[in-house]
Amino acid sequence: MTKRSGTSHPDPAAFIKANLSISAVPSIPEIQIHTAGPASGLWRLAGRGESNLPPYWAYPWAGGVVLARHLLDRPEKVAGRRVLDLGAGSGLVAIAAAKAGAAAVTAIDVDAIAIAAIGLNAALNSVDIVAAAADIIAAPPPKETDLLVVGDLFYDPELAVRVMAFLRRCQTAGIEVLIGDPHRAYLPQGALQRIATHAVLDFGAGSSGEAVQAGVFSLS
Repeated sequence: MTKRSGTSHPDPAAFIKANLSISAVPSIPEIQIHTAGPASGLWRLAGRGESNLPPYWAYPWAGGVVLARHLLDRPEKVAGRRVLDLGAGSGLVAIAAAKAGAAAVTAIDVDAIAIAAIGLNAALNSVDIVAAAADIIAAPPPKETDLLVVGDLFYDPELAVRVMAFLRRCQTAGIEVLIGDPHRAYLPQGALQRIATHAVLDFGAGSSGEAVQAGVFSLS
């Protein structure tokens, strides 16, 4: 008997629909997303695309949750504006911006599987989002963008430096920047101004389910 070489991988959108349950985001009952559980079998998606990225898109992280909560509570921040969600993951912040009345919302993530999840989550919440897989932080500031939102991208030292340099270029170009973060290790707090704090749940908090005090920041 000859063994087959190679492994077939499921279609991401079909896999997400079949294996990730739909549930309201903790602290944000207005929004539902596909969220992974212990039996979701995310390893079956490993190896798709050009890189084998961790499935950050499969969970709501505190930085995105606090930013989404802030936008829903303060719709005047996005109403009628063109919003870009950088490192969008599940699309949670992009969905919140659309629900809060943004004129147009774009979600960018380096993981192509995240883009499939964003499309499904946007449909769940009846909002329109343009989603694309791209690494734009080495590029010039995005055109036709009024507000750049960044949830939970300061977890890695090298990435934090690259992201901050990009955000400064965007600020110089006249784009407002809002950051949501639960004080990850590489958040450059000295360069930021806190504008809000919310108690939200973070992925990986364990069975205790204790909330963390996450912040919404602008650039100083």
